[in-house]
Amino acid sequence: MAGTDVMINAFTTLLVTVDPPGLAPLFLGLTQGMTRGERKQVAVRGSLIAFAILAVFALFGAAILGALGISMGAFRIAGGLMLFAISFEMIFEKRNERKEKTTDAAITKDHIHNLAVFPLAIPLIAGPGAISATVLIAGTMGDVVGKVQLILVIGACVALVFLALSLAERLNRFLGVTGRALLTRLLGVLLSALSVQFVVDGVRSAFGI
Repeated sequence: MAGTDVMINAFTTLLVTVDPPGLAPLFLGLTQGMTRGERKQVAVRGSLIAFAILAVFALFGAAILGALGISMGAFRIAGGLMLFAISFEMIFEKRNERKEKTTDAAITKDHIHNLAVFPLAIPLIAGPGAISATVLIAGTMGDVVGKVQLILVIGACVALVFLALSLAERLNRFLGVTGRALLTRLLGVLLSALSVQFVVDGVRSAFGI
């Protein structure tokens, strides 16, 4: 069973990586021309698919790494570096540019009823960063109870994503350009510190320090 501080760190890491406020304006662009009901259907489906993906990696991520011969220490280092790269993009406003390019490409290639799968569920919600963070956190959960707690944390994060998508129009108007930029930078600084901690833990694990 994981301690309260571990669960808080897990929740913070996943929430910052998924970035619900940053998804809201992109969701509006993806669902342009849809009715409120259609947007809700896309949001529900995309959130459920993303939850399923992250839950699978929470339960079986370590086994997949073991089958590939990758140690958890090495994955923590690699995942921490990946999360640090994401935090760098967030601080310097590169992440939204990349997400917007992904969104634009998907609109031209995929039929509208598939938007919930791509790019909403993958890679905007359950992207490489969120998957890496999930596997890293799962590696610190030593028993079944801890894994169940992690899945509950994932569910809470995805529920907040769904809430942000449901309130996308209001949230976008409320934050504005300046508010979104400020929030993204603050979350990026927090994620950078958490990612460095992952790297430190990975080095200790890999070299037995």
